[in-house]
Amino acid sequence: MGELLSLRSIVVRYGPVTAVRKLNLTVGHGEVVVLLGANGAGKTSTLSAITGLAAVADGKILFDGADITNRAPERLVRAGIALAPEGRRIFRQLTVRENLRIGAAIIPPNQFRSRLEEMVALFPALAPKLDQYGGELSGGQQQMLAIARALMSRPRLLLLDEP
Repeated sequence: MGELLSLRSIVVRYGPVTAVRKLNLTVGHGEVVVLLGANGAGKTSTLSAITGLAAVADGKILFDGADITNRAPERLVRAGIALAPEGRRIFRQLTVRENLRIGAAIIPPNQFRSRLEEMVALFPALAPKLDQYGGELSGGQQQMLAIARALMSRPRLLLLDEP
């Protein structure tokens, strides 16, 4: 099947602090991979590097064979990578529907409705909440919304940070 994602000796630093040190990781097409570690082990920093939210100081990140190291996050979303971040980070002052529309920013507008229907089928608890503000949802519903928002872009690689 081949590699979808390959991290080759990546290093992520925040000033003088090294958060990720020479990490090698591969994810094959259709494969589920779990990155486990203690608090502060660099899991979120690794996902941030993959999605362009943290700079890679050394090493390479390949996505389907293309070097995506230090690419802008919006380019990576267009390439097919989506992140449901730790702590949900939904837009609390926007409705569920508006949060999902943001996740669908890269798909053609005429596909929003069908994609929305797919997310409601996947997360039925969101169906009656579409016009409710994200901040009014329970924690579990907010997590569903964060994952659904990431899925709206039809990613080829979905990254979940502490789902």
